[in-house]
Amino acid sequence: MDSNRLVSFVVGAIVISVFIEQGVTSVVSDDPSMYDNYNVVWGSDHVRSSNVGKNVQIFLDQVSGAGFQSKRKYGSGFFHLNIKLPGSNSGGVVTAFYLTSTSSNHHDELDFEFLGNNDGKPHYLQTNVIADGKGDREQRISLWFDPTSSHHSYRILWNRHQIVFFVDKYPIRVFKNKHNIGVDFPSQPMNIMCSIWNGDSWATDGGQTKINWTYAPFTAGFRSFSIYGCPTENSMGPCSSTKYWWNRNQFWQLDPSQEQAYQTVKRKYLIYDYCTDHKRFPTPPPECPQ
Repeated sequence: MDSNRLVSFVVGAIVISVFIEQGVTSVVSDDPSMYDNYNVVWGSDHVRSSNVGKNVQIFLDQVSGAGFQSKRKYGSGFFHLNIKLPGSNSGGVVTAFYLTSTSSNHHDELDFEFLGNNDGKPHYLQTNVIADGKGDREQRISLWFDPTSSHHSYRILWNRHQIVFFVDKYPIRVFKNKHNIGVDFPSQPMNIMCSIWNGDSWATDGGQTKINWTYAPFTAGFRSFSIYGCPTENSMGPCSSTKYWWNRNQFWQLDPSQEQAYQTVKRKYLIYDYCTDHKRFPTPPPECPQ
């Protein structure tokens, strides 16, 4: 990515940081343990932690993967984790960070899916938006850095106006609320979920690259377990309140520097967009640019 375009986004990033410091959050601790806000929900023997739970690793081998989930559900927020992806020929391995509802019939979900690859090949990040059970809204980007060498920040902004996916504070995807034209928008409380699992039936080269288990275990690292969200079990109404900084009008759309960075990402790193997949969708979905 052009350095001058990314530098132009710093102003927007500073604004976000200021609002994080001044806003209302659901977390008191500045640097909580994973166990303060999350529970391990499967593969407990494939989870390692250090520094009193502030550094967590989950790993995949031929026996199992693992996953952890937030203790509470949220109805809006700016959700983040710092993640280091598995290295050493991780083709077929999927590491995921997402929001998910518990409803089976009207499912809502917001996905980061990190698709493993073999050494020397690009690392792809897939995002998806599922609302009222309708998904098939995949986009993929090729990351402009090595996500296996260190932790990077991944964030999801969710308010009643838009959903924005960020990588290291740079917006990589925007999904606007277009309920007025009949497009469903996530409207249920959701848990935060993280997992690592075997996705070699589809994740790398369309499923052609299978997991090479001689490189197992495949380990993903997680940090920064504070949660900026509106906790709720049922009612979504209070989660639109402007007492939560992410609901204020500054976060209803990208500011000019964010928009510039977003357009750069799309132009240089977007490798798949369901909106332009005319084989799958001869008529573009209504939320897509017409």
